[in-house]
Amino acid sequence: MSSSKRKSSDLKTLTENRIVYSEFGNGDNSAALKRSVPDNSAALERAVPELPPNQQDLRVQASRKGRKGKTVTVITGFQSKPETLNALLKQLKTQCGTGGTVKDNTIEIQGDCGQRLVQVLIQQGYKAKISGG
Repeated sequence: MSSSKRKSSDLKTLTENRIVYSEFGNGDNSAALKRSVPDNSAALERAVPELPPNQQDLRVQASRKGRKGKTVTVITGFQSKPETLNALLKQLKTQCGTGGTVKDNTIEIQGDCGQRLVQVLIQQGYKAKISGG
């Protein structure tokens, strides 16, 4: 029974060396905080294949789900970098005269502009279809 209990000297050394919470660090961990961590952000970024427009199959559909009854035209199926999507978004917004945004490799344009968006996308070389009813 006494073997399961720890000696008071063992408990004292364990509690002295153990850090429970440290917001800014202390003298013992200052070397660890000063140590430089290599920047691997480029390796952690998601690899997105940049396909040419004629190889991308896009779907255009109008949606009101989760938008308090407002109609939004959603374009899905992009396989390109965010910079390319932002440039395309700007062109589509000027063609429709409305606002829009890029979310998770999809473009959302305010309003029901499906026909006009399909025409503009086909002129730019994308394969686009209207999806849904």
